[in-house]
Amino acid sequence: MGARFPFSAVVGHDDLRTALLLNAVHPGIGGVLVRGEKGTAKSTVVRALAALLPELDVVPGCRFGCDPAVPTDCPDGPHGHVAERRPARLVELPVGATEDRLIGSLDLERALTEGVRAYQPGLLAAAHRGVLYVDEVNLLHDHLVDLLLDAAAMGRAHVEREGVSVSHAASFLLVGTMNPEEGELRPQLLDRFGLTVAVRASRDVPTRTEVVRRRLAYEADPEGFAARWAEADRELARRIVAARERLKDVVLPDAELRRIAAICAAFEVDGMRADLVVARTATAHAAWRGAAEVAEEDVEAAVRLALPHRKRRDPFDEPGLEEEQLDDALRQGAEAAQDGEPDGPDDDGGGSSLPDEPSESTSDGAAGGSAERSHAPAPAFRARLLQVPGVGEGAPGKRSRARARTGRVIRSSTVDGTGLHLVGTLAAAAPHQAARGRSGPGLRLRGEDLRLSVREGKEGNLVLFVVDASGSMAARQRMSAVSGAVVSLLRDAYQRRDKVGVVTFRGREAQVALPPTNSVDAAAARLRSLRTGGRTPLADGLLRAHRVLAAERVRDPRRRPLLVLLTDGRATAAGTGGDPLRDALRAAGLLAADRVASVVVDCEHGPVRLGLAARVAGALDAACVRLEELSADQVAGVVRAARAA
Repeated sequence: MGARFPFSAVVGHDDLRTALLLNAVHPGIGGVLVRGEKGTAKSTVVRALAALLPELDVVPGCRFGCDPAVPTDCPDGPHGHVAERRPARLVELPVGATEDRLIGSLDLERALTEGVRAYQPGLLAAAHRGVLYVDEVNLLHDHLVDLLLDAAAMGRAHVEREGVSVSHAASFLLVGTMNPEEGELRPQLLDRFGLTVAVRASRDVPTRTEVVRRRLAYEADPEGFAARWAEADRELARRIVAARERLKDVVLPDAELRRIAAICAAFEVDGMRADLVVARTATAHAAWRGAAEVAEEDVEAAVRLALPHRKRRDPFDEPGLEEEQLDDALRQGAEAAQDGEPDGPDDDGGGSSLPDEPSESTSDGAAGGSAERSHAPAPAFRARLLQVPGVGEGAPGKRSRARARTGRVIRSSTVDGTGLHLVGTLAAAAPHQAARGRSGPGLRLRGEDLRLSVREGKEGNLVLFVVDASGSMAARQRMSAVSGAVVSLLRDAYQRRDKVGVVTFRGREAQVALPPTNSVDAAAARLRSLRTGGRTPLADGLLRAHRVLAAERVRDPRRRPLLVLLTDGRATAAGTGGDPLRDALRAAGLLAADRVASVVVDCEHGPVRLGLAARVAGALDAACVRLEELSADQVAGVVRAARAA
């Protein structure tokens, strides 16, 4: 492998370089998330960082990289005070990594040769006191992200599995990169990264020219190119060491602390993590520039790196800071720094108000009316879990039960599974060792001892929303409630890693408002621009859904679909049979024959109910729930009331 591309030779990406260097100065900042389109050298810059980090004193032979000067509860301990020096490591976590690879597992070689239970460390141990780099972190399995972020927050990894109980230090500089086009990280995971940077390819011709020139020079002679930039990298490394030594003496004045609090309050960020990250980043920035105390320029630099992703509270919010909003927050921060007290929220709780409820006076009246209008979605809620029955084998997610290659091991098996179930294999072989003539260390294994791991996790599904947008839905202002319900279900789909699609029907025909996609954001955007009015071609909506699912079954046969039909059950536009309702029931029968899991959301409202949605649900062989029953909180309230009675 040739020399790494030098950090100093990177053209542009000033914010990214700053964020990485500040984390190198103060690892307590909490790492960096790098967002950017493909081909923007995200990985190149991150990999170049490790060469700048100071060398470490480590205990010779310790698999966990322990510092001999710091007492620690190490599985390889107790340690003496002998030390050796080595460079800080850059450890890469691939998207397809398993839980065993991340946190470690039973040492297979020692178990088989010596018959003892011993722990084999994973990547978290290897990254201790170095850099843990996760490319495409947004595509990493959820349970691995949880393990990773827990270890990053606590500075320790805890392993309880396969008869092994181990806890070891795992303090590292966490760097994740992602392409937003391939899906966003959940807001609660975004908040766990200290800083975030958006990188884009420069549109400046001289800059692009220099990028290509340097890359071609590096490819032609990696060693020679690295040598030309070696002194510049050594100077950066010296500055990191000097800034680390200066960091403990940097003063954070009360005025600047009030400035930080006022800015974070102005952005209405959740919790106090943002305030702490901004304070640490501002202190590191002051140390980096050689200052004795934090100043306004340090706070502003920290805010630009620490707050953009924390502003994104909702999965459908766009990340980033608007300059006008930033200017207002900085102004409030300046006033707080001068006055001595930050501006707090209003007594009534502050915060942004919910959208106004649609007025009843805007109803278009007749069910078959041709008037078109759009409807602002009603406030979203926490949606109840809708699942596909049975056990699937689809893409990892958090909705329905599934056999998984990387899920948790639930049992061993002799006939099906993925990978060796070590404990089961050893347990099967152990009773036969005397009969097989074992007299020394090591086990004697035979083919019949082999056990495979049966894993079960959760899968993401294809959730296809089929939305009635006809005049009958708009007449009683139900469309606002329906839109709010779909937004709530979309938010749920986002969190459960589903693929989503939207079919709408109104007027004379149905249309695919959004073909199945991993971008839940796009589905929410299409929903906001949804028009309503006209007759109700329910049969055509179901037939269009049938065609969409048939095509998706060819493209992605392992992903199971879940059809969610939101309708009042009225059918006023006839198909080929001439009877609108009979045509709709016949179309529903086609989906039922294909064993498509479905849920019908009955949107009928008022004292007199026709029960048509329930008839459609019967033809679909689907559950039928009322619109208000989609709220998990409301269902829980009903259950509590029933138990109390």
